[in-house]
Amino acid sequence: MPLVDRRELLSTFGGLALTSLLGRDGDLVAAEASRGPHHAPRAKRVVQLFMSGAASHIDLWDYKPELEKRHGQPSDFGEHVELFQNGLGPWLRCPWSWQAYGECGKQLNEITAPMGDVVDDVAFVHNMVGKTGVHSQATLLQATGFQVPGFPGMGAWISYGLGSLNDNLPTFVVLPDHRGFGPSGPKNWGAGFLPAMHQGTVIRPGSANPITDLFPDRAEFISQAGDQAAQRLLKQINQQHESRRPGDSRLEARIRAYELAAQMQLSAPEAMDLSREPAHILKMYGLDHGKSEFDKEINDVEETDYFGRKCLVARRLLERGVRFVQIWSGCDNGFPRRNWDSHENLQRDHGPLGLSVARGARALINDLRQRGMLQDTIVFWTTEFGRMPSSQGNEGRDHNPFCFTTWLAGGGIRGGISYGPSDSFGYKPQERDQATQVYDIHATILHLLGIDHTRLNFRHNGIDRRLTDVHGKVINDLIA
Repeated sequence: MPLVDRRELLSTFGGLALTSLLGRDGDLVAAEASRGPHHAPRAKRVVQLFMSGAASHIDLWDYKPELEKRHGQPSDFGEHVELFQNGLGPWLRCPWSWQAYGECGKQLNEITAPMGDVVDDVAFVHNMVGKTGVHSQATLLQATGFQVPGFPGMGAWISYGLGSLNDNLPTFVVLPDHRGFGPSGPKNWGAGFLPAMHQGTVIRPGSANPITDLFPDRAEFISQAGDQAAQRLLKQINQQHESRRPGDSRLEARIRAYELAAQMQLSAPEAMDLSREPAHILKMYGLDHGKSEFDKEINDVEETDYFGRKCLVARRLLERGVRFVQIWSGCDNGFPRRNWDSHENLQRDHGPLGLSVARGARALINDLRQRGMLQDTIVFWTTEFGRMPSSQGNEGRDHNPFCFTTWLAGGGIRGGISYGPSDSFGYKPQERDQATQVYDIHATILHLLGIDHTRLNFRHNGIDRRLTDVHGKVINDLIA
């Protein structure tokens, strides 16, 4: 082997470093080129309603007369079924009665009946399939497109791809359940490998401190002049730090976050001030009950207050330029449950939660319509998987990742349709080789926002990552 002198070796290392820098710059150029819009958009913004714990499609949106006929009979699926727990008891009918609503004749039951007013705006997808019956993985899949943590949430991708519609509020806002976070928590709305500025900002409407750390503690030694002087000094130090570290987006994201926080100190309190809403709007969202305390047991008045309040705040945020709002329902790990994971008693859990969501979603859709916003706002109802048509115990249902429902409205969605039927029991899609996956829903939403899902990429660890991974197709039948 010929010997390599020191000068030649150092030259080689220098070339490698230059190649790395140029490669990084090329990646940044490619990333910028992948950002949208790629075509004329139908929608500008999205509000996602996420039911944590797995809402039962066959007890909310997917009417199954066959379960009425065979209630109490031994369940027979004609194949081996592996479930999360032991939910292969007799067939279990829905505990609520059904009837047709709207011009489309969609069947809804007693707890989803409030949606009858807007059902002609909604496209139901009944043949959704998942990949797992484990809550944490399934929730991540619906929220980020991947079953493992570390990937950006859908709202983060949209923030990265389209940018902000305002200067005073975050692009992506998360309104969690007041009882806590769902499985995988903030990983569902994190920025992953995208610049940190695109992660979701958590706001808790109705709480004493809706936005954590937005305002300084009420200490006597903090004055307005002192706070402004500290901000100037911090800006100077940050600029010095940033100048020594070109290409590192983390500090830039933090700087922008603090600058945004300063703007939010003025704009956020106004956006969340529901006292500015007239009485008929508060009534529309179920906030006219006049109660300051609620019953100890789960009840529909309390659940409607919590969910309706978040829907109203979401509308106020959307009309002020927030691009993606994510609303969570049913994140309770206590017992008895106040979540959608109805292993023990479906009627006890789904009843109040179902009414609250139907009332809140109806109000949101109607409110957006009367303000001329529904035509360019997508309302998107999500859960991580469904529940089995067979019983667990006497009154509960086990997990069903083999089939469940999602629905969309507004923003170019073709309303009044039911797409992709499930089988007679709601166990699996009727056409098993034509199932809908979350990648297809994400691709369709991105398409309506003007984004080609195959072109919205970000290179990470040598891989061009995207929300839809290597999957996904736009479902044209859902588009008006």
